Amino acid sequence: MARKIGQIIRRGTRTWLVRIYVGRNPETRKRRYIGKFIHGGLRSAQAHLNRMLAERDLGRNIISSRQTVGQYLDHWLDICARPRLREKSFRDYSALLARYVRPKLGERRFGELSTAEIQGLYSELLIRKLSARTIRYTHSVLFSALRQAVRWRLLLANPAEDVYLPRHSRRRSTIFDVEQARQFISAISGHRYEVLFALALTTGMRPSEYLALTWSDFDLERGVVSVSKTLQHRERRWFFEDTKRERSRRTIKLQSWVIALVRRLEEKARAAGARPNDLVFTSERAGPIHEAKLVGRHFKPLLVSAGLPNIRLYDLRHTAATLALAAGVSPKVISEQLGHASVAFTLEVYSHVLPHMQEEAAMKVESLLVNK
Repeated sequence: MARKIGQIIRRGTRTWLVRIYVGRNPETRKRRYIGKFIHGGLRSAQAHLNRMLAERDLGRNIISSRQTVGQYLDHWLDICARPRLREKSFRDYSALLARYVRPKLGERRFGELSTAEIQGLYSELLIRKLSARTIRYTHSVLFSALRQAVRWRLLLANPAEDVYLPRHSRRRSTIFDVEQARQFISAISGHRYEVLFALALTTGMRPSEYLALTWSDFDLERGVVSVSKTLQHRERRWFFEDTKRERSRRTIKLQSWVIALVRRLEEKARAAGARPNDLVFTSERAGPIHEAKLVGRHFKPLLVSAGLPNIRLYDLRHTAATLALAAGVSPKVISEQLGHASVAFTLEVYSHVLPHMQEEAAMKVESLLVNK
């Protein structure tokens, strides 16, 4: 066999060094080879050499694929994930890979990573009682990283392509019905954060969005509030960050009673010397509000005193959406109000409301067709 194509060299009883020529070192001009020890018969060694040559002929970058999975993930995170992700999302990606992927696969040679090994990883995570949602999220990140490797010709195919994932049943949120929502409105009347809770219940904003509101975000003449940023706390400092996605930047129409509440709060703030870029909602110490403290000190006690279900603060967002759907508001309008990625996603999340809507729609159409 020609020296420049590949070699099979005996290294002991039923042990072979299989290597292929990959060019010369640009500085020393010495030949460079990529090789692997194969244990077994000569046929096994020849089969491995054939595979290596086939991959090289198909354009796979064999040298780069000799790195470990951990080294590749470091490279992918740095030059692909970091530039396109929000800082929080980047931290989540890094944490998922560090916690669930690297311990088992990090030292594995990247070019030899197999579908079976990835499937084994997910099986282990299931045994550890991780939720289907966490495993599927981990898979999404790993799949994205490996898909880029295929584009870079480090892999011929994505080994995460054909794995089986645990079925994910979407969590049904506990929300207020109409009567409970009315009870909540009564309970917040006169409360320090009455306006905050009213916005949460009626607009469907995320907590990080309404905690970031400044006075300049309101246009009370038009009766709208603009969502353009979120409030984040990290490493003992507060800062504004972009919204979750581009569609999350939106303008929301306010209900009349909420506009009246905001007007009264604005008048008090102006009298106290508030400026347009000041936060609308502040803590007792006049600083930004920690969501956890808002929940523990104010939201949960309100629920207890009003005899309401023990829901999460975030579930006020789900309540707003569900009540709007039940009232017949267009899913497209609700999707825009919530800042969802698509109307399809909104319908998937709130599919439990659809049967009721369909029944009502059928009755309305019937009344048009049949009744005179």
